[in-house]
Amino acid sequence: MTKIRIENIVASTSFGNELDLEAIALALVEAKYDPEHFPGLIYRLKEPKTATLLFRSGKVICTGAKSLKQVRLAISTVAEKIKKIGTKIEKDPEIEIQNIVATFDLETQLNLNEIAISLRMEKIEYEPEQFPGLVYRLDDPKVVLLLFGSGKLVCTGARKPEDVERAVEKITEELGIAGLLR
Repeated sequence: MTKIRIENIVASTSFGNELDLEAIALALVEAKYDPEHFPGLIYRLKEPKTATLLFRSGKVICTGAKSLKQVRLAISTVAEKIKKIGTKIEKDPEIEIQNIVATFDLETQLNLNEIAISLRMEKIEYEPEQFPGLVYRLDDPKVVLLLFGSGKLVCTGARKPEDVERAVEKITEELGIAGLLR
């Protein structure tokens, strides 16, 4: 199996209470809050390298993590920092993965024209004048794969790392059966 690299995980949670974004922005010098341009507060961590978006409703979005462990660490780090300034936070908020973006390399050149002709057309978008990759939509797992002539693939829309693994297995199998892997 090709080595799959998770490039980005987007996860959401809720701290369970309304947040005073002005107070948080004043207390945390690294925080960026400009409600005229964006309704949330942006808090970037160096380790793990993530950005956490906090909204007045208590909703939290974490992006930039490369593992589920990093997601949990980033959210708990931000929670601890805002707890210290007196903000009430739900204990152990449930984290939901919204999107995983991963890359992998089939380590062989792909003929995207042949793939577009050979695989099910209703699942493929290929307009090389518009975009250099072929877009392939899988139903199970429900993800989108971007295939490039170099053999590199991008998977987006996964909710679990296992979905990425299944998508890689499925596309590799389909390309192999069609004789499109050299």
